Amino acid sequence: MKNILTIALSMYSFSIFAQSKIPIDRENFFRFGVKAGANINKISGESYSNGYNFNYQFGGFVQFNFSQRFGLQPEVNFVQSSSTFSNDQTDVYADLFQGGSQKNATFNYLEIPILLNINVGVSKHVKLQIGPSYGGLLSKTVDNLKSSNSDSLNFKNADWSAIGGLWIQLPLINFGARYKYGFNDINNSAVKSEAWHNQSFQIFAGVTF
Repeated sequence: MKNILTIALSMYSFSIFAQSKIPIDRENFFRFGVKAGANINKISGESYSNGYNFNYQFGGFVQFNFSQRFGLQPEVNFVQSSSTFSNDQTDVYADLFQGGSQKNATFNYLEIPILLNINVGVSKHVKLQIGPSYGGLLSKTVDNLKSSNSDSLNFKNADWSAIGGLWIQLPLINFGARYKYGFNDINNSAVKSEAWHNQSFQIFAGVTF
């Protein structure tokens, strides 16, 4: 009986000692980094084609990790998006095969998201991200013409969006994916009967210091 008790106490002591040696997964209060990736976007509205367009984005971020569960991540990103005007399938056919007047548009935004980071589970490497984003229109090109033409009045200069996604943060490398939906109507044309909203999926990778 004494031998069994001695073995049990020894095993318990070893377990406590082993747990005390396991490193605690902690984060620094302040971190910063850069990232880049794809911006897969479309503009919803009757005047636009339904397909998504592949573009790019890049930028930098800072993190303020207030606790073991929550943090804040402001970012500044350069985001390019594009879309094709089309409200009828015959317009697409005419543009592709008959030299039609369907227009392609490219937009360059300076995007500033303010995201809440929520750590998932015990690890600090998986984070849910949610928050608002402001996008300021820097420039626009329609059919390879700069935004100084009359079409520049068709779009509002500000785009307010909501972002939700998943962020994987390893000791040095970060990567993730997000969905962004534009809240405000960016239609500034004479045709006010339809609303235009930006939507996009963003996939990225980067470095955290």
